[in-house]
Order: sequence, then structure tokens, then C-alpha cells
Amino acid sequence: MGDTTDSPTTGADVVAEPIHGCIERWHRHLNGELPGGLDALLHEDCVFLSPIVFTPQRGREVTKLYLRAAGGTLADVDPAADAADGAAGLTDDGPFRYVKEIRQGHHAMLEFETTIDVDGEAKYANGVDIITCDDDGMITEFKVMMRPLQAIHAVHAQMQAMLARLAGEEPPFA
Repeated sequence: MGDTTDSPTTGADVVAEPIHGCIERWHRHLNGELPGGLDALLHEDCVFLSPIVFTPQRGREVTKLYLRAAGGTLADVDPAADAADGAAGLTDDGPFRYVKEIRQGHHAMLEFETTIDVDGEAKYANGVDIITCDDDGMITEFKVMMRPLQAIHAVHAQMQAMLARLAGEEPPFA
């Protein structure tokens, strides 16, 4: 997907903005092509902010857990697989896709669309991943926002089950 910014940039500006390399690596990860998987993307002290959890989730390991659960819930990706192991990523015919991107400096907003199973019926969901990286292009904050409300309710139940499965226990919904 092409870069969209509020102001024109030159090639030198793009190189100086670490978010560009970060998001390129994020897309490679989603396609199952990034050596090291999420470990190569997430800062050790990354913070994950969910539309369904009040408390920020802190640290690389818990962020990986939530992102894998989201992949299993929103994108039909095997949540137990790791792209570092050569696992398959998103497919072109899957339900999840990014439709818009804005990248500038250390920040990106990636709008996504997907369908969510609600009582056996596929329902449209729309959201935004807001990603912040450090100067080295490592993700320091990953925030997810979604709509409509019915999608959030469905994702809440599905994520809770997926997180419990991945963690082997009940997830910490505070």
C-alpha cells in the first residue's frame, strides 16, 4: 500500500522517518516473511492498548500474545504459529485487509476492514492500528480501535477465548 502523509516528503525524508521501515517490516511479518517474527518488530517494553481492555498491556511477550490472538480472531491466521518459523501469514482472499495508511515520523495509522463471525453470520468490522516506533524502528506502542459496537462485543468474546487458549489460563481483563 502506498504512503499517505499530510505533507510532501522527499526520499531523504522517508529514510529519516523510522516508521517507514517499521511498517514495511510489519507487512513482511503479516505475510510470514520476516525473520524473527514479532521479536524483530516489538520493543522489549512495548505497550499494547486494546479496545476491550482498560489496562495497557506492557511488555513484548504480552503484546505478542494479544497480536497473535487478534490474528486468530480477525484474520484467520493460526495464532500459535510464528512467522519466524516460516508460518503462513495473511492471504489475499482472507477477511482482513488494510485499506488506508498514514505514516509520518515515528507514527502510523493503518485502517483495516474484516468480517467477524457473529452467531454464524459474517459481520463487517472496521478499525485502526495506531503504531508508534522508536528511532530504531522498533514498535513501542500498538493501539487498536474498532467499530461498530457490535463488532467490539463479538471480538471481546472471541479474543477472550483465544487469549485463554494461548495463555493456558483466563486473560487479565481489567
